[in-house]
Amino acid sequence: MTDPRTPEAGARPAAVLKGLGTYLPPRAVSNEELSQRLDTSDEWIRTRTGIRQRYWVEPGTATGDLAVEAGARALKSAGVDGVDAVVLATTTPDHPCPATAPWVAARLGLGHVPAYDVAAVCAGFVYALANAAGLILTGVARRVLVIGAETYSGILDPTDRNTAVIFGDGAGAVVLEAGRADEPGALLGFDLGSDGEQHDLITIPGGGSRQRAGGNPFDSEDCYFTMQGKRVFAQAVTRMGDSSGALLERLGWPSATVDRLVGHQANVRILHAVADHLEIARERAVVNLDRVGNTSAASIPLALADAAAAGDLNPGERVLLTAFGGGLAWGSTALVWPDIAPN
Repeated sequence: MTDPRTPEAGARPAAVLKGLGTYLPPRAVSNEELSQRLDTSDEWIRTRTGIRQRYWVEPGTATGDLAVEAGARALKSAGVDGVDAVVLATTTPDHPCPATAPWVAARLGLGHVPAYDVAAVCAGFVYALANAAGLILTGVARRVLVIGAETYSGILDPTDRNTAVIFGDGAGAVVLEAGRADEPGALLGFDLGSDGEQHDLITIPGGGSRQRAGGNPFDSEDCYFTMQGKRVFAQAVTRMGDSSGALLERLGWPSATVDRLVGHQANVRILHAVADHLEIARERAVVNLDRVGNTSAASIPLALADAAAAGDLNPGERVLLTAFGGGLAWGSTALVWPDIAPN
C-alpha cells in the first residue's frame, strides 16, 4: 500500500501542515494592572500598540513547560503520537545550555529523535518552519514538530514601559509532514534574510560571551530585553513588506489574491503598515495581539489558531506568513490553508 505522505510521481515534494496547537498560561495581565506600577495608562498602551492584555506565567513555569503543552495539542490536532524531529524556536530557553527542545521531546514521549532550538527572536517561527521543511525535503524526517514558545515576562525590565507593556508569554506548535506541493497546507516557498549590522536594535546586552570577553562586570540589568522602538518599527515594516513581496512574486501570487496576511504580532500599526506596503486590504491582516500581546516566536501560530477558531481563516484560502525580529532577522512563507482543527 502506498504511503499517503509520499509524493506522487512527478509531483513536487513539500512540507505540509497537518496539525496546529497552542497554549497560553492562565494568568491574564491587563493594561490597567500594569498602569498601577508604570508611568502609563490603558489608553497610552492601546493607542500605540493595540494591546489590551497579555498572558504571563506564574513562578515556577518555564518556556519548556509551555512548549510541551502546545506540542501535545499539535500532535493531537494532527492525529499522530510521534514525529521524527522537533524544532523549537525561542528567545527564552530554559537554560543557556543545553537546548530546550530535547527536554521537550522527552516530555512528550517522542523517543530519541533529533531535537534542537532555533534562535531568531520574533522571526524564529518562520525560521523553524524553514528548518523543518529542509529536514523533510532532504529525507532526514517525514514528520516534524515545530514549536514557538516564549516566557518574555522573565526577561523584561519591570520598570521600562516601552517593553514591559508589549510582550506576553505563550506557545504555538504545528506538525509538518512530507507531502506534495499541490495539496492544501504545503509550504510553497520561503524568503529569509538578516542584517547583523543592526544587531543592537533588539538585544539582551549581558549574559553572553561578548560581555565576558570584554572583561565587563556582570550587571543583572544587562540581562533585560532592550529595543529601540522607533528604528525597529521602520525596519519591521520594510523588511516584512519586501520579504513578502519577493515571495509573492516568486509564487506568482498577486497581492490581491492573498486572503489572509498573518504577520508577527508586534504592533497593530506595524501590521497595518505591512498590509499597506503590499497593497493588501487591512481587514485581511489577522490581528490577535490585542488579547495576547507580542509573544515573539509564538505569535504566528497563536494568530493562526485564533483566526481559524473564529472562522476568519478557512480551508482553501491563500495565507501569507511574515515575521521580523532581532538579529536583525526576517522571513516569509505561504500556503493554502488546509482543513485542520486547531487544538
